[in-house]
Amino acid sequence: MTGQDKQKNSSRITVVGMGYVGLSLAVLLAQKHDVTVIDIAKDKVDKLNQFVSPIRDSYIESFLSEAAAGKRRLRLTALLSDRDKTDISSAYKEADCIIIAVPTNYDSETDFFDCSAVEETVRSILKCTADPVPIVIKSTVPVGYTGQLKRSLNVDHLLFAPEFLRELNALYDNLYPSRIVVGCDDSSRGQAEFFAGLLKDCAEKEDIPVLYMSTTEAEAVKLFANTYLALRISYFNELDTYAELKGLDAASIIEGICLDPRIGDYYNNPSFGYGGYCLPKDTRQLLANYKDVPQDLIRAIIESNKTRKDVVAERILQKAGHDPDHPALIGVYRLAMKSGSDNFRQSSVHGIIERLKASGASVIIYEPSVTENTVFGCPVIRDPKEFKKKSGCIIANRYDPSLNDVKDKLYTRDLFGRD
Repeated sequence: MTGQDKQKNSSRITVVGMGYVGLSLAVLLAQKHDVTVIDIAKDKVDKLNQFVSPIRDSYIESFLSEAAAGKRRLRLTALLSDRDKTDISSAYKEADCIIIAVPTNYDSETDFFDCSAVEETVRSILKCTADPVPIVIKSTVPVGYTGQLKRSLNVDHLLFAPEFLRELNALYDNLYPSRIVVGCDDSSRGQAEFFAGLLKDCAEKEDIPVLYMSTTEAEAVKLFANTYLALRISYFNELDTYAELKGLDAASIIEGICLDPRIGDYYNNPSFGYGGYCLPKDTRQLLANYKDVPQDLIRAIIESNKTRKDVVAERILQKAGHDPDHPALIGVYRLAMKSGSDNFRQSSVHGIIERLKASGASVIIYEPSVTENTVFGCPVIRDPKEFKKKSGCIIANRYDPSLNDVKDKLYTRDLFGRD
């Protein structure tokens, strides 16, 4: 069966990993194809099999709730990696396409992403499959990794396709993608076209730009794209630092700059620094890939983010009236990077908390999404009134109207999210 024939009919697709990338792709493709998702987390697997989203994403939640109510057809099944081994073997063997979306956390000791989960998954797939079906790596990896893995395993049907998804909007960004990039070589070009065709066929957007390039170039696209976003965040944060310390109105300066169409009015709201799951690790990985290449800017982006957190922490301590003999009690309003998110992995707020505690200040946290009594070694206060009363100073990476009554003790650099 050719790639075009498969796209006209139903394909069988297996997705490994149920984070934002894997789950959004699974739901996207399950509109027209039979999709099996594999994950190590039992609670995620159980929820998905009941058409309940295990992550916060409005489109994913909507699609799954409609499927549960019989209003939308999603051909979707989830398997637990250490329980459903026979079914997983069949899911690999019978698949027309396999997508890998497992985590690749940054290992500070090796100065590289830990891609062991990717390699283990590829090896498991190869043991179960006789036909060379396309295996598409969606996990972010170092530049050159896919090519090295292909050579070490002696396989040609290993592709790399970077993701460009936003937290809370992952399915939307698959339905209306800015572009589709697939890394392949001449021998796997047909498989790359088949995979891109699957994505295009299930998307809502028309005329999606599709780029085919080598796997190494596709890996570079991902890391350079995220590093540019980190650069832009750092630029406006440094502008804000200058304005705050010089007594200037940062919002007016930013508006005056961003009306220039060459610059644009986006990614320009100051914060406590860039954070989250992707930008910190991707910038560091790109810097590591520059090991034998002259550079100044990539390292400066990373250092700029550290400096921003230092400055913000110092300004908070000043506002709180912190003194070693009279330690301040500082309240942290929410830990997530974005409003509406419950994800605070690698949050920039964490870096601020570490600096405040190192200075001797006491920290309490208001974060309704957690069940633990302490986070980052700080007490969690669940009653917002108690939290506001106890806090001598309250900090918020992103402003919320519920803080209107404590503006006198509030520190935030959110210039465009306030009343």
